[in-house]
Amino acid sequence: MQTRVVLVEGSCFAVSAAGGEIGVDPLDGLYYQDRRLVSRLEVRVNGVRPEPLGATVTDRPTGEVVDPSDATFVYRAHSGAAPGEPTLLLSRRRLVGRGMREDLELRNYGREAAYCSLEVLIDSDFAEVLAAKLGGLGDGSGGKAPAGGAGEDQGAHPTVAGGQVWTDVEPGALAIHWQRGPSRRGVRVAFGAGAKVDAAGASFELIVAAGGSWSTCIEVSPLVDAEVVVPRHRCGEPVERTVPMERLARWRRQVPMVTTDHVGFESTLARSAEDLGSLRLFDPDHPERLIVAGGLPWAMTLVGRDALLASWMALPLDPDLALGVLQTLARFQGRDVDPRTEEEPGRILHHMRFGDATHLSLDAGQSYYGTADASPLFVMLLGELRRWGLAREIVDELLPHADRALEWVTQFGDRDGDGYVEYQRATDRGLPNQGWKESPTAVRSADGSVAETPIALCEVQAYVYAGYVARGHFAREAGDEAAASVWFGRAAALKEAFNRDFWLPHRGWYAMALDARKQPADALASNVGHCLWTGIVDEDKADEMAKRLVSPEMLSGWGVRTLASSMAGYNPMSLHCGSVWPHDAAIVAAGLMRYGYVEEAVRVVMQLVDAAEACRGRLPELYCGLGRDELPAVLAHPTACAPHALASSVPLLLLRTLLRLDPWVPQGKVWLSPVVPEEMGDIVVDRVPLGGGRVRIEAHGGSLKVEGMPAGLEVVQAGRSPVTAG
Repeated sequence: MQTRVVLVEGSCFAVSAAGGEIGVDPLDGLYYQDRRLVSRLEVRVNGVRPEPLGATVTDRPTGEVVDPSDATFVYRAHSGAAPGEPTLLLSRRRLVGRGMREDLELRNYGREAAYCSLEVLIDSDFAEVLAAKLGGLGDGSGGKAPAGGAGEDQGAHPTVAGGQVWTDVEPGALAIHWQRGPSRRGVRVAFGAGAKVDAAGASFELIVAAGGSWSTCIEVSPLVDAEVVVPRHRCGEPVERTVPMERLARWRRQVPMVTTDHVGFESTLARSAEDLGSLRLFDPDHPERLIVAGGLPWAMTLVGRDALLASWMALPLDPDLALGVLQTLARFQGRDVDPRTEEEPGRILHHMRFGDATHLSLDAGQSYYGTADASPLFVMLLGELRRWGLAREIVDELLPHADRALEWVTQFGDRDGDGYVEYQRATDRGLPNQGWKESPTAVRSADGSVAETPIALCEVQAYVYAGYVARGHFAREAGDEAAASVWFGRAAALKEAFNRDFWLPHRGWYAMALDARKQPADALASNVGHCLWTGIVDEDKADEMAKRLVSPEMLSGWGVRTLASSMAGYNPMSLHCGSVWPHDAAIVAAGLMRYGYVEEAVRVVMQLVDAAEACRGRLPELYCGLGRDELPAVLAHPTACAPHALASSVPLLLLRTLLRLDPWVPQGKVWLSPVVPEEMGDIVVDRVPLGGGRVRIEAHGGSLKVEGMPAGLEVVQAGRSPVTAG
């Protein structure tokens, strides 16, 4: 696939060819709240497509993002007069935000006036975003859009996206409507003066003087229940700094500044901060709460697990992001038992979709709860926020939600009362695998056989263990030693059972899961690295695990494979059976560092840094697990999001891993003992948010200088051991 340009603002984004045309690729379109409103937007000059010359988009060679919602595309075209070099220059400035605006300008560099016809062709199939990703039109209807685009049947559309579509032509505008049952969406496209509008779009007949220019504006407005959503940028109004851009500017001013002798890592960290800034979402009902979308283009919505892990990794950048994620997920925490959505009391949602939403609030979204890991991760993240000393009152307000999440763990997550959280979807509409490796064949044994549900994943038990420990510390800080004893006791019992039932002594690693018969799915997989990260691994087993995780069968040269190359079923091009997911590999590195395997952790870190450099500073969601010796390039998976919240957070976790930064503000301690590899040189991190203050950290090799540490906090120059603080 050729390079695509993606512009984004909140839940609205546009995907186009590098030249700006929408409709060249099946994934192209203008999307708003999970539904494609425009599937074709093409401009023709004198009956032919103009020739693309280039684009001024948001990415600069340095990785700096000017405005992720703004791009200009430039073309040349023939005037239709005598043959020769083209003399017409067409520019299209595209601005995205609650819809879209396009400013078109046609300049004539010829020596005489040029007669021109300019056509704007537009269509919509109203596909849901995930259906567009899979190449369909959405909702399982099997409907097909008109092959030639809008207008060939003058407004009579077949059934698409599981509903009926029709077009109304107005003076100077057209509106395309979609309806399925009570759900109604649409798009209204308004054209500038002089437009001749029909169901196909609009055409202009014009004469452009020699050396002169002509311009017009197209305004694309979403329709929700027949009501017009006013676009962020309107025709006839000056293009000024919008609220989202002001928010992004404030984000840039407050994020920590990182400088290092490793230019590639420095630019990757800068790109990481920018991409996370562009992926932030704001709920109109609670605009003060930051949340982060899953990724562009297919997950511009709240994804529970991804938001929890991404904001955990991004704590050195902005703890407020984690706070907003927790508050929002608490707001939608499960209350009832509903097999259709897999909602259960206390359960944290998996994702939220807006394909049939009737208004703009998150309350209008459709929540799906089928995940086994988001609930314990919620408790983990809340405990980590306490460790960072952020917003004590708000964290305390969220503690009852953590208790409800742990009640889900014990009452619903543990399906058979054996102390482990298992999953099995409630209906055939749910996800078959409900850990982070969601593809149907992701959980398997060394012989390639696929595990049957109910399945207890190793990393989910590790998250539950960390959640129990975090809850125990909350109780201890409150002076409730009886409750602390209960929670620490649960953690100890789970750790003992886990190291008994999941450990495979004849193989030297942990099973990635226990299947329906409580038999181990014994493939060597990256999941076990998450167990090191949380501290559930017995120290006498860690040495063997560390060796396995950095063995040639697991390390590709660009990070840790999801499945060892020696396992049956290994496929480096798959989603979860041999590919590399940067966030997964970064968690493995953090786990290795936590258990004191410094050399091994640094090896994984540097492979990911190299991969980021190979991708011009932006790690994709996942890439192929081919060995670096097989192919010296990073091959992104065809469906990978970029930017992706988890992948964008990875450089921040790598930085924290190298610094060995682990605060425990309630105990008055900050573990900080850098292990900076020689090729990194000096690392200076300024404005790290910690304990209500901003800290400056300077590290070179093992040396350390700290400025601005809040009063009452002691710097412990040692690595945090697995048993130090849970």
